[in-house]
Amino acid sequence: MSKIKDVAQAVELGKVKLIEGIVQEAIDAGDDPNAILNEGMIAAMGVVGAKFQANEIFVPEMLVAAKTMKKGVEILKPHLAGDSVGKNGKYIIGTVAGDLHDIGKNLVALMIESAGFEVIDLGVDVPAEKFVEAIKANPDCKVVGASALLTTTMDSLKNTVKVMIDAGCKSQVKIMVGGAPITQAFADEIGADAYTADAGAAAVKAVELISK
Repeated sequence: MSKIKDVAQAVELGKVKLIEGIVQEAIDAGDDPNAILNEGMIAAMGVVGAKFQANEIFVPEMLVAAKTMKKGVEILKPHLAGDSVGKNGKYIIGTVAGDLHDIGKNLVALMIESAGFEVIDLGVDVPAEKFVEAIKANPDCKVVGASALLTTTMDSLKNTVKVMIDAGCKSQVKIMVGGAPITQAFADEIGADAYTADAGAAAVKAVELISK
């Protein structure tokens, strides 16, 4: 009998101490490791993200869920085809110039890594040119994520996307944007390829972008 629902529930509820055993039970029950990752863990983080957006849970609960997923992925890794981490190429992430927030970015980085990307984290207060340098230094990078957590740094995000586009980066990467004040309309206006409202959705969208 499939244990994927148990895995999903454990991630959703942040059962950090129990997740390893539950994932092992799912493997022993014959569940497909990729299904455990996608239908169990990533789907659960999508639910967590939706609850976060609806103010039903807050950052600490979201971080615990992400930590739970990370521990679960460690058990899954040996069973995933060719090791899941890195199979989708590289993902460059950073918070734009003038913005020092990193909790949301770190959460997205954790989720993106769990979805099979090798994450290159540029940190916070990242100049637009540094994004371009990182993209050119990593020709196997397929997606870039830039975040702005303050309304005052939305212009910085706009500039970052413009600099990447002007440098010809869109022939190599898809540009994802996010952060509390960012909307789909703003993402469309500045020329980004995708916007997501939370970390769970970011992981799903990143995989979707490279499979198009």
